[in-house]
Amino acid sequence: MSRSLADRTSRPLGWDYNPSSWGRRLPQVLVALVGLAATLTLSLYQWRVMPAPWEPFFGDGSRALLDSWISRALPLNATLGVAVYFLVALGTVAGGRMRWRSMPWLTVLLGLCVVPFAVASVLMVGLQPLVFHTWCTLCLVNAFTAVLLVAPVLSEVLASLQHVQRVGLAGGSEWRAFWGLAPRSLRLELLMEY
Repeated sequence: MSRSLADRTSRPLGWDYNPSSWGRRLPQVLVALVGLAATLTLSLYQWRVMPAPWEPFFGDGSRALLDSWISRALPLNATLGVAVYFLVALGTVAGGRMRWRSMPWLTVLLGLCVVPFAVASVLMVGLQPLVFHTWCTLCLVNAFTAVLLVAPVLSEVLASLQHVQRVGLAGGSEWRAFWGLAPRSLRLELLMEY
């Protein structure tokens, strides 16, 4: 198969790029690792493993936020961030260039991790100046990295959902397509070789 034909068949129908290509996913892994490092540092302070959070710009801002009533109400918020970033980094390296078609369940799972987490991170950043009148550097890094992950993750989710829908419209099982299982009929399998 020629390189241009391979590139064309690895892209979703109607798309001019492959959202699951390694060139698009490797930067996501790096962003997730930066977010993981930031939230791990915050989490270590919340668990009192570190005596003080790292804060180069805003004085005692990080400590004030991490010891606030919101932090006490949600005691595992930074630890949850560690788990989300770890899952996103791990999930982003899983699968090949065709995972928008071979692993739709994984792309949707990543979307369900990233989007609510990004929204919550941005809301927490909004609370910093309004409620606490201070900032937290690592919280800002966390929110920035979470927002950076939204667009590439959602493009894969969209490609996967379009694939699942296309299988259903062709008479196949959307359920099987969602789980990355092969179509039951050869006609449908040939149709899906777009």
